[in-house]
Amino acid sequence: MTAKTPATHDDAQLILKLYELRREEKMRKARDWFAFEFFPETIEQIQEIYASRGDHNAYLRMVTSYWDMAASFCAHGALNVELFLESAPEMIMVWAKLEKFVPEIRSVSGLMDYLKNIEQVINMVDWAPERVRWLQERMAYFQTRSEQPASN
Repeated sequence: MTAKTPATHDDAQLILKLYELRREEKMRKARDWFAFEFFPETIEQIQEIYASRGDHNAYLRMVTSYWDMAASFCAHGALNVELFLESAPEMIMVWAKLEKFVPEIRSVSGLMDYLKNIEQVINMVDWAPERVRWLQERMAYFQTRSEQPASN
């Protein structure tokens, strides 16, 4: 884990810029799809999206590459990691959804650094891995509830 360092004005400015970029129309659609519609249960579901030419392929690539790029700023010391994770919990959700598939995606694709910056940043902050687990449990709970028939 990294030692806590004070955030700077430059850190805050970069986080605000990253927030601005997230508001772009297509990125917003991609983020909405990822957060509310994308719940992969198997590696095959992810591979199917990556093999397709539709919006979901673009959305998956857009969201994952955006957050891995943003995480790279922390991984390389250009941005305060604590401040970043506190202001970007969405990246934790991305890792929570994909973590169990990453080793196989890396192996199958040959991209051994796939989402490495996100993984590194999650492991740099003491509380982040626990937040990942909490989100995974919440997503599993809501997924189970959505699969149950409605009672009258």
